[in-house]
Amino acid sequence: MAPDSFHVLIVCTGNTCRSPMAEVALRKLVAHSGMDAITVSSAGTSGGTGFPATTFAVEAVKMWELDLNEHESTALTKELIERADVTLVMTGRHHRHAFSLAPDSEGNVYLLKEYPDTNPEGGEIDDPIGCSLDVYNSVFLEIGEELGRILPILITKAQEKLKV
Repeated sequence: MAPDSFHVLIVCTGNTCRSPMAEVALRKLVAHSGMDAITVSSAGTSGGTGFPATTFAVEAVKMWELDLNEHESTALTKELIERADVTLVMTGRHHRHAFSLAPDSEGNVYLLKEYPDTNPEGGEIDDPIGCSLDVYNSVFLEIGEELGRILPILITKAQEKLKV
């Protein structure tokens, strides 16, 4: 990413529900914060590239007036992790996968529910794939709560990096 930005990468399994929901939600929170130097993207540990968000993920984010209709999945790579200032993952398995791709990034990969603690074990965000819209809505609200909790920390980290 550009040296004049602070990049957050969000990771789940297929990059079709949890991480895209988190990506658009964090973008909205960042936009409302006025900290336009924070950029956000997402990727999946075992998904392919170019797949749309699930129908229920598209529906769930509408509660925040967000749109996932143009989302296309991205496969997680070493380069994506290395370019990110912070990588937020949904589960311990995602954490281990990210670390296996980019062993030098251990201090920059966090469980979303544990951030800013680097402990790779702890609270996880369950995968709603194959579940009802109610489950997707619940997962999206859980993600939103976590993003609201960590937004001030991300802003502080971005300000420190960018010296603003």
